[in-house]
Formats: sequence, C-alpha cells, structure tokens
Amino acid sequence: MAAAAAEQASSYSFILSISEEEARVKALNEYLSTRSYIQGFTFSHADVEVFRKFSRPPVDQYIHVVRWYRHIEAIYDGSSEKNEPCKLQTSKGKRVQPPWSPPEGTKHSRLCLYNSLTRNKEIFQPQNGKKVLWYCCGPTVYDASHMGHARSYISFDILRRILRDYFKYDVLYCMNITDIDDKIIKRARQNYLFERYRENKLAPDQLLEDVKTASELFSVKLNETTDPDKKQMLERIQNAVKSAFGPLQEAVQAKLPEEEINSCHERLLEEAKDLLSDWLDTKFGSRVTDNSIFSKLPKFWEGEFHKDMEALNVLPPDVLTRVSEYVPEIVDFVKKIVDNGYGYVSNGSVYFDTVKFDSNEKHSYAKLVPEAVGDQKALQEGEGDLSISPDSLSEKHSPNDFALWKSSKPGEPSWDSPWGKGRPGWHIECSAMAGSILGQSMDIHGGGFDLRFPHHDNELAQSEAYFENDHWVRYFLHTGHLTIAGCKMSKSLKNFITIKDALKKHTARQLRLAFLMHSWKDTLDYSNNTMESAIQYEKFMNEFFLNVKDILRAPTDVTGQFQKWENQEAELNRNFYDKKAAIHEALCDNIDTRSVLEEMRSLVSQSNSYIAAKKSSRQMPNRLLLENISSYLTQMLKIFGAIESDDAIGFPVGGNSQNINIESTVMPYLQVLSEFREGVRQIAREKKVTEVLQLSDALRDYILPELGVRFEDHEGLPTVVKLVDKDTLLKEREEKKKIEEEKKRKKEEAARKKQQQEAAKLEKMKIPPHEMFKSEHDKYSIFDENGFPTHDTEGKELSKGQIKKLKKLYETQEKLYKEYLQMVQNGIAN
Repeated sequence: MAAAAAEQASSYSFILSISEEEARVKALNEYLSTRSYIQGFTFSHADVEVFRKFSRPPVDQYIHVVRWYRHIEAIYDGSSEKNEPCKLQTSKGKRVQPPWSPPEGTKHSRLCLYNSLTRNKEIFQPQNGKKVLWYCCGPTVYDASHMGHARSYISFDILRRILRDYFKYDVLYCMNITDIDDKIIKRARQNYLFERYRENKLAPDQLLEDVKTASELFSVKLNETTDPDKKQMLERIQNAVKSAFGPLQEAVQAKLPEEEINSCHERLLEEAKDLLSDWLDTKFGSRVTDNSIFSKLPKFWEGEFHKDMEALNVLPPDVLTRVSEYVPEIVDFVKKIVDNGYGYVSNGSVYFDTVKFDSNEKHSYAKLVPEAVGDQKALQEGEGDLSISPDSLSEKHSPNDFALWKSSKPGEPSWDSPWGKGRPGWHIECSAMAGSILGQSMDIHGGGFDLRFPHHDNELAQSEAYFENDHWVRYFLHTGHLTIAGCKMSKSLKNFITIKDALKKHTARQLRLAFLMHSWKDTLDYSNNTMESAIQYEKFMNEFFLNVKDILRAPTDVTGQFQKWENQEAELNRNFYDKKAAIHEALCDNIDTRSVLEEMRSLVSQSNSYIAAKKSSRQMPNRLLLENISSYLTQMLKIFGAIESDDAIGFPVGGNSQNINIESTVMPYLQVLSEFREGVRQIAREKKVTEVLQLSDALRDYILPELGVRFEDHEGLPTVVKLVDKDTLLKEREEKKKIEEEKKRKKEEAARKKQQQEAAKLEKMKIPPHEMFKSEHDKYSIFDENGFPTHDTEGKELSKGQIKKLKKLYETQEKLYKEYLQMVQNGIAN
C-alpha cells in the first residue's frame, strides 16, 4: 500500500512539473488509464492538487481525464472555488449514488361507459375495488330465441369478456329467466287446450263448424287491432284458414275417399291452430288450474335458449335465477315495499304508488325516460295482456301505478301470499332476484333498449323503495335495436329470424364479428351486406394467420429465430405499438369494438405489406416480430369470444370441438408432400413433361381442397401450405370456376362480336360507291350518273352542307370498295 502511494506521488510530481497544460493533461490521461478510479478508489490530496491546476474542464478526447475530473468535481462537497480548503472525501467508503427522478410518463386513459342514467359516457368506477356486480335481464321463455335476443346477449357477452379478460375486473354476472308471465300463461293454456282438442279426433263436419265459430271471434279481434304489423299477421292467418276451409268443405260434400278427407282435415287443423286456440282459451281457459301445465312450456324453451347461447359461444351466467324459484323472496320484497309506504293492496293485488314515491325528496320516478311518464300504451304493455281489463285498471290510485303482485284469476297459476292467491308482477321479479344475489346496490344493470320504460324505470323505483336508497344501479347499459335489412323484425313482415335459422346461414364467429363491427348501444342492421362484411373480415384475418404460420414453420436452428432488425422491422414494430395504444384507447372509449377491429385490420395490412416486401427481395420476414403481432391479434379475438380454442395463433382448424390439434398433427406430413411435389414439378419443367405438371396442378386444385388443404404456389419461392375449412375451399373453388367461365364467356362473346363486325365491314366493302345511296328511297328521290343523291324525297335540292357530308361518306366508301377489289384480286376475300 505504501509502495503504491509512493508510486502515485512520484507520478503526480512528474505531472505537476509539466508547465504546458495540454501536455500535462495528456500525461495525466496516460497515467489514469493504468489505474481504476471508478470502483473502490479513494481520491488523495495529490489528486486534488492536480485537479486545482485545471483552468477549465478537459476536452472529451481525453476520456480518462474527463471521468476522473467529473468524479472529483462531483464529490468536492459543494466547494465552488478551487482555492478553498479541500473538503474532498478521502475515506475508503463507497461513493453515493446521484439523485434520481422518475420519468413524467403519459396520462393513462380510464374506461368510460355510456350510462343510460345520464345519457353520457361516464368514467367506470366500481363500488368495491375491481369487483363488479352485474345483473342482466334474461328472456321470457315462451317461444324460440330470435336475432333480437342475440343482439342483446352477444353484445353483453362481448362487454363482459372485455371487462373480465382485458380490463381484469372480477365480474359476478347474474341473469334471470322469466318463466311466469302473461304471455307464458296464455300460450301454455292455449297449447294445452289445443292438444286436448286434437286428441278428441273430431269429425270433419264438427271441425268445420268449430272453425266457422272461431272465425267470427277472430274477425272481431282483427277489426279491433290497430297495430299495422299485427293486423297484417292476423290477416295472413285468416287467409290461410280460408284457403284450407274450402277444400275440406268440398271434400265432405263430394263424399271423397276417406284418405283425401283426412288430408284436408289435417291441413285445416294445422292452419287454424292459432284461431282455434284463441277460441278454446276464451271458452275453456278458466278451467285450467294445474300449475304444472304452466311450467312445461317455459322449461322447454329455456332449454332451447341455453342451447342457442352455447351455439353462439355466449358464456353462461355465474348465477341464473328463475321467477318460479323466487316466489317466497318476491312476496317478502313486496311486503317490505308496502311496509315502507310505497305500495298498497287493492282487491287482492298489490300496486306500487308512483305518486307517493316521486313526492319523496329522496326519490325520483322514471330516472331513465322521464319524458315517457303517462305513456299508457307502454304502461299497459308492461302490465301484460291478462292484466289490463277495466276492472284491474280501476283498482289503481293512479294510471301510472303498476302491479307488484297480481291476484290470480281462474285459469292462471297461483301462489299463497298475505293478500291471497296470486302471482308476481313482471317488474318485481328482477328487483327481488337481483337484490337477493347482489344486495342493495349493483355496479351494472343491462338489457335491451326497449326495456328502459316502463320495465327498468319500474325496477329502479320499487328497488329504491325497498332499500330506501337512490343508487340501486350505478351504470345502466342498454343494447341497441336490431333491424332486418332496414325493417323492424316482425312475423307479419315474414322477416322473423330465429337464432337457429341464422346459424344455418352463418357461423357463430361470423355473427359475433358482425356485432363487433357495430357499436353495442346503437341499432344494428342484420342484412346480407352486414354479414358479407363480417365474412370478408374473417377471411382477411384468417389469411394473415395462415401466412404467419407458414413463415414460422420454415426450418431454422435455435439462434436462427433471432434475426437482426433493419429499418423495416423497427417501423413495423412502431406501428404495432401505436396500434396497441389506439386499440386500448378505443376500448376505454365505451368499448368501441368497431374502431378496434379497424385498427386490427390496419395492423394486418401493414404486416402484409412488410411480408410482401421481404419476399419480393428474397428475404425471410422476422419470425419473432410477426409471431408477436399475430399472437396479440389472436388474444384480442379470444377476449372478444371470436376464438374458443387454445391455439396461440389464428382460428382453430376443423372446428372448436376437436380434441386434438389437427394442424400440429398433419402439417409435418403435408410439408413433406409439398416438398416432394415441388421437386417433381422442377424435374417435369426441366424435362418438359406436361402430364406430370397437370397432375401436380390437379392435386393442388381438386384433391387437396376436398381435405381442407390449400397449396399456394409462388414463382421462385417455396409452396405455402395452409389448413383451411373444407367448405371455404370448395366455395373458393366454385367461385374461381365461375370467374374463369365468365372470362371464357366474355372472351368468346368478344370474338363473336369481332367476327360479326368484320363480316359486316366486309359486306359494306362489297357495295360499289355508285350503289350505296340508291337503296335509301326514304331519304332521296333523284341521283346523278354516279349514283350520288341530288334531291330529297320531297324533290327539294340538297343543300351544300348536306352534299358536303354525303361526299365524305362517298369518298370513304370508294376507299373501302377499292380495298375489297384488291382483296378479291389477292384471293383473300370470302
């Protein structure tokens, strides 16, 4: 240690003896390069003496001196003058780290949702951390689920998945099944009575008599109907019954064979089902008392609904509630509303007092659609067909009041209550069931746009009357309407589309993509154009995934997968991060999936351009970069529910029900086949064996598509192998065939026209100039010795202008005729 110190002092003495500063700095730099002064070095007074000799900081070319100078300067303990006493720390302790400050960063976007309670986009803030309590109005199960249902349940499934899987909220999703309702009661009762009527096997004469009687009642109903769509539907039923009534009547009168009469009998019975069911219900409905009759119908249609949701890849709810299972809770709920002073009993029914509720300063009735208060048509629809008789309307204190509990009439299911036999009102079911599961306040309530008033407004009122609060729901989300090719969906317009019918034409993924391409809260038009856009989007994304998979299958060693980034890779990566940021912004903005899909499309287009540029320059695209992009896009589509499989990249091959990964299983064999085929083609081209090339093309164009395999040949590049849905490939082949046939037809048509034109030209050439005008007797009456017209049909001499035009035509014909004579002379004219 002492020797080192002596050596250092000796070196510094030499350096200090150098008078010229530039030479001194150079000598110091050489000396410092031989010793460590960054880690574990303690500065001495000799260092300070040399430091004080500097008149200014050293220049950058002396890197060791610059570092040494900065270290001493940094720990000079604040002394600004070099002639002050040295306060340099010379202990053997470690140097202190300099101060650090975090980057400013950028502002983080927060999720905003369109809240029907404010009719604005609001920052989404759950009540309890990341936990989200969500209730969704489910279906009334009395018929097949249709595309209107799909509009709500696919849309809410997308929102739910995004909140859960993208924004990482802990969502508890509760949905109800309405299995007690006026529509269900009436339909179940009518079905029961009609089936018993059919089982009686009435004679044809009796059926004709009953249909005639039922038709009179049906005509009254038709005349009273004011809704044009419903009226049109009833007229269609009436016309169908008339068309089936006559043949049976004629068959009976003509005493035709029993087999023919039975056929006419069955047809009339089927066509008159609705008409007879209404008549039977009017006549015998009050005698139906067995509650099990009213549970059979909703149980069947609930099962069908769940099958439809599974087929659409809609997640099941975390909690499912049925009205029939919550009647005791509903009774208790109604009882408390009455005890709180917001309900009253009238003739065995219980009604909600809207006037009293609204007069309380803590409450407000019709928060969602205040302008709809007093809309009696909407209010009556909310009460149900069986509950709007003059007697029931007279039981209310105010026309705006609504039923919490309905006194059951004969022919309706009933349960015990403090007010007598009855059944729940429509609106109360959601309040009681949601309250029992989610408590006094939920984060999100969802439903279709048409449920806002009176259903959801009445839910809010009765729930806040029960809990005595003003925040039963924090965010109300309503999905937009669905139209069919611009029209309201209606059986009368014959555009009523069930979910099962829709899935026969398009896949669940295509339907979901169509929904993703539209705002969840706005009207969606289900049309051929809408679905074609979804199909093309799916095809566009799938082709990209298949191309990336092909690139990733190219053989490489472990180190070969890491490729140097050039400007193209850096630019694509910047675009990738820009698109991810834009997608995040769009999702934060009321979950704008329409913009998200456009950003994803743009990213794929940029990636495709990058791949094409690389291939055109015979370079391998960057595997890891494309893998990252395609994996991200796949993950987003999984979040949206458009991909169900666990595949890291792209859409599943062979459907989602496959238990094995078809691609990983068969692709090695297809790759070998592709390479063998390419080798054979190469030899066939060199040897000019066209038959082998034709067989190779047939394998590509006809055999492999039948197995769901596509070979894409590219000049000078390896064949691209893709596993594609078989039906898609066969459809592509048919379209390609049609295009080729159309090209062939147009080519033949063009050749035929050309031949006709040439024939017509030849015929024209054959006419001598002195004969060309003589046949036009409708234009000219006198001609000169050369056959040139001089007067029109009225005998008037032609004007100079007319003669000038005709001379041009005459001279042109002279040239054509000379060409023809030359052709004859040369033997080439037919």
